[in-house]
Amino acid sequence: MQIFVSGHLDLSKKTGAPIVFGPNAKPSFEAHIAKDGEELKVGKARIRVIHTPGHTMESTCYLLIDEKGKEIGLFSGDTLFIGDVGRPDLAQKVKADLTQDMLAGYLYDSLRNKIMPLADDIIVYPAHGAGSACGKNMSKETTDTLGNQKKTNYALRANMTKAEFIKEVTTGLVAPPAYFPLNVMLNIQGYESIDKVLERGQHSLSPEAFETAANETSALILDTRDPQTFAKGFVPNSINIGIDGSFAPWVGAMIPDIKQEILLVTDEGRENEVITRLARVGYDFTIGFLNGGFDAWKKAGKEVDQIKSIDVKELAAIMEKGPVNVLDVRKNSEYLSEHLLDAENLPLDVINDSMAHINKNKTYYVHCAGGYRSMIFNSILRARGYDNLVDVKGGFKDIKESGKFKVSEYVCPSTLL
Repeated sequence: MQIFVSGHLDLSKKTGAPIVFGPNAKPSFEAHIAKDGEELKVGKARIRVIHTPGHTMESTCYLLIDEKGKEIGLFSGDTLFIGDVGRPDLAQKVKADLTQDMLAGYLYDSLRNKIMPLADDIIVYPAHGAGSACGKNMSKETTDTLGNQKKTNYALRANMTKAEFIKEVTTGLVAPPAYFPLNVMLNIQGYESIDKVLERGQHSLSPEAFETAANETSALILDTRDPQTFAKGFVPNSINIGIDGSFAPWVGAMIPDIKQEILLVTDEGRENEVITRLARVGYDFTIGFLNGGFDAWKKAGKEVDQIKSIDVKELAAIMEKGPVNVLDVRKNSEYLSEHLLDAENLPLDVINDSMAHINKNKTYYVHCAGGYRSMIFNSILRARGYDNLVDVKGGFKDIKESGKFKVSEYVCPSTLL
């Protein structure tokens, strides 16, 4: 889960319900800017607005109060997660006068003064869960009592000083995907209706029309099928980012321009799903999809490309014959934790830097953790003329489980003293 383009404009238009923002919000469209402590009536229940700056300056939590006046649920947004709190370094991408330390300080005050005094039996409903880049230590659990979070969440320790909080919350933050600030601005300034986005993207193109569009526009061909299915055959120059993996963050990381025109190759019947999920992270310019999918392209006799993919048994057999070039495209932190001996780390998330280290005339065996990222890496480089990359399906998981390889584990320097 990531920062998404909100559906508030479409939802408000279709239902007539007003859009509500917390204090300090300055949207470019009509909305109710609520005051701290204001209560909104929903039937017999009430929702109290609790302004909690820190993740952003307008961050707000909403406390649900039932008809008897009992506080029963906290919709905590990006302020409080299960096991974590919102990262304080994103708003500075939008407002230059903010620093992450300043925001972390605001977040400390918000949590201590506004959230922690609430009753322990209140149920917390955060905006994101495990896997989101909006925090660094989120639990896979989606709800919890506030009392349990006070006991278990590192950022809610009762004896924690503000200086300690700032240090712990800001330590270990990785760079957010490049599209995050762009999505924030779309949510503030407004965006095109999802109905129009779907209408534009739902152009069903025959293989001939698809080929013409690819040749006559600057559109990127995005193939969202399973990585191993993609490897066996694809439209030349396609980029593979599988819809059933971490689709949104890798689209955001690999396609820097959210206005990039996109042509889709998908599993039949999943075209609308892909167009919608692209739009949710700001990519509104899908201009059509290949009718009948890749099978139709192949039946039409069009040119087909492939990426060689081998399993770890084949890799082991090749390595027994002599040294080979192995590329590990996982994050550097994953590589440092443990990796195949003599493998070179060229992370996917900095692919343009990684590419500079690859000799087009040499053969490389490329793996990630499980095979998803390595195919993204291989497809992008294949489209740029790197023809000697071999994918290792199953990735490091299979490499380690096979017991056929020497694995190097990270040793903390202090243990060598």
